[in-house]
Amino acid sequence: MLGKLRALRRRHPAWIDALLVSPLVFYCLLSAPEFANGSYMGGGRAIGLWGVLGLSVVLVGPLFWRRRFPLHVMAFISAVSLLQWVTGLGALPANQAVLIAMFTVAASCALPWAICAGLIAEVGTAMVLQSWGELDLELFVSASVFVIAIWIGGIYVNMRRRFVANLVDRAERAEKERDQQALIATAAERARIARELHDVVAHNVSVIVVQADGAGFAIDSDPDQAKRAVEAISATGRQALAEMRRLVGVLRDDEAQSEEYAPQPGLGQLDDLVRQVRASGLPVDIRVDGTPDHLAEGLQLVIYRIVQEALTNTLKHGGPGVSATVQVVYGPRDVLLRIADDGRGAASATGEGGHGLIGMRERVSMYAGDVHAAPKPGGGFLVVARIPAGGPR
Repeated sequence: MLGKLRALRRRHPAWIDALLVSPLVFYCLLSAPEFANGSYMGGGRAIGLWGVLGLSVVLVGPLFWRRRFPLHVMAFISAVSLLQWVTGLGALPANQAVLIAMFTVAASCALPWAICAGLIAEVGTAMVLQSWGELDLELFVSASVFVIAIWIGGIYVNMRRRFVANLVDRAERAEKERDQQALIATAAERARIARELHDVVAHNVSVIVVQADGAGFAIDSDPDQAKRAVEAISATGRQALAEMRRLVGVLRDDEAQSEEYAPQPGLGQLDDLVRQVRASGLPVDIRVDGTPDHLAEGLQLVIYRIVQEALTNTLKHGGPGVSATVQVVYGPRDVLLRIADDGRGAASATGEGGHGLIGMRERVSMYAGDVHAAPKPGGGFLVVARIPAGGPR
C-alpha cells in the first residue's frame, strides 16, 4: 500500500501536494467568518471577511510550490507573517503555513537552512504568544515542543530520503560492477579457450606436416600410400580450418605467465573425471547413449569442460548427501548433455567470482549450441546442453 502511494506521488506530485494542504484550506474557510469580525485570540484589528480570505490566500497559496522552491516559499510566508504582526493583525489559522514551509525546508534542504527555518518558526511562535499577551516560559516551551516535533519530522524525512538515494546509488554501482565483472570473466574465459584450442590446432598442423612429408617420400615408390596421405592432409586441413574460424575474434591473454602443454582432455577422459569426482565424495552415475563418430577434438573438449563444471558446482553448492547423474547422448546431428543433482538447487548460496555458467555459454555458443542451467522445481540443479555435431560455426 505504501509503495503504491509513493508511486502515485511520483506520478502526480502537484495533486498530492494539493491534497496534503487541503485540510488547512478547509479549516481556513470554515473559520473565516469567526475571524472576520476581529475575534482573534488576544485581540487584533478586524479586516472583514474578504480581508481574512485574501490574507489566507496569500499565506496558504505559496505552499503549492513549496517542493520546487522551499526556501523562497518559507521566506515569503515568514515575511507576510512578520508584516501581519507589525501592522497589528492577529494570528489566523493560515499562519500555520509557516510550520508546513518549515517542514518542507527541513525535509529537502541542507541542515543549515533547516536550522534557520526552525529558528524562524520559533521566533514566530514567540511573537504570536506576545501578541496574545501570554508570553510566559511554560506556554512557550509547550508551543516549542510542537514546533520542534514538526522540525524533527522534516529532518527525519530528509535523512531517510538521502539514505534511500544512497542505497539506490550503491545498487546501480553494484549492478555496473557486476556487468564489468561479467565482461572480465568473459574475456578471461575466451583467453583460456584460446589457449586450449591452440593445442588442438597445433596437433592438426603437425599431422598435416607429417602426412605431407610421408606423401613426398612415397609419391614415386608407393602412389597408393601417397594418395592416402594426401586424403588425410585434406581431412585434417578442413578440421584445422574449422578450428581457426572459431578462434577469430577471441581475445587472448598475451601476458599469460604459463601455458599448459599437456594434451587437452576429451571424451576418453570422462570416466577418469567421474572417478575423480567420486573420490571427492560425490556419488556420480554416468550413462552414455550412442557412439561418438568422428567428433572434433575441440567439441570433445567442450563436452568434457561442461561436465567438469557442472559436477564442480554440485560439489561446491549441492550440500551434504547430494548425488549426481550424467547423461551423454550422441545423436546423428547433435550431442545432448544432461547433468542433474538432488542438492539444494535454488537454496544454495551463490559464491562470488562464480562465472562457470558464463564459460559454458561461451563454449557452447562457438558451436552454435545452447545451454540451460537452473534449479529444478522439485529440488536440485539441472544443466542441459545441446551441441551440433557438425563442427563449429
